[in-house]
Amino acid sequence: MIHEILPVGPLQCNCSILGDEETRTALVIDPGDELEKIEEILERHKLKVVGIIITHAHVDHVGAAAELRRRTGAPVYMNEDDMRMREYLGIQAGLLNMKAPEKPEIDVTVRDADTLQLADTKLIVLHTPGHTRGSISLHVPSEGKLLAGDTLFRDSIGRTDMPGGDSHQILVSIRDKLLTLDDDTIVLPGHGPETTIGHEREFNYFLRNL
Repeated sequence: MIHEILPVGPLQCNCSILGDEETRTALVIDPGDELEKIEEILERHKLKVVGIIITHAHVDHVGAAAELRRRTGAPVYMNEDDMRMREYLGIQAGLLNMKAPEKPEIDVTVRDADTLQLADTKLIVLHTPGHTRGSISLHVPSEGKLLAGDTLFRDSIGRTDMPGGDSHQILVSIRDKLLTLDDDTIVLPGHGPETTIGHEREFNYFLRNL
C-alpha cells in the first residue's frame, strides 16, 4: 500500500494519503490545509480519491476537506458527535489567526467498529472521544498501523482543555480501544512523529496508571 504523510498548515497536521497500488484508488485522512501539495502527491501516484476521512472537526484537520470534496467528488466521513464542532470552524480559525475555511458537507457518519474499505484493505473505525466528542482513530490491521488523530501522541495524549474535551474520557478511550492493540502496532498521530503502542504503554507518562 502507498502511504504518504504530509504535515500541512500552520499547526502541521499530519495528513495521510493511503493508496491502493492496483486500483489506484485513495483515501485522504485529515486534509487540513495545503490542498495543492496533497494533489501533487495524488497526481504523482496517479491516485483517484474515493473517500475523505476526518478524525475530528478541528480546523487544522478539516480546512481543505470541502474543496477536496468539490474537486474529486469523494464523500466525506466523520463521526456524528463532532457535527456541532464543525459549525464553529470560523471561530476556531479566528482563535488561530487563520482564514475561516468552508464547512465540509459530511456525506457519511461513522461509528465505532464500522469498517471502511480501500480496495482489499480494511480500516476499522475506533470511536475515541476525549480530545473531542467525535474523535475517531483508524486501525489498519493488514498494515499494522493506527491513525490516531489527536488522541495519542508520542509520549503524550491529546489536549482536553478545549470545548468537547474530557480528560477522563480520553484515558478511557486509550485504555479500552488503543492499548488493546499489539505492542508493535505503529501509531501515526495527528501531529508529530510516529510511535508504537508498546512504546506508549511503557513510557508514556500520561498512561502510567492505566
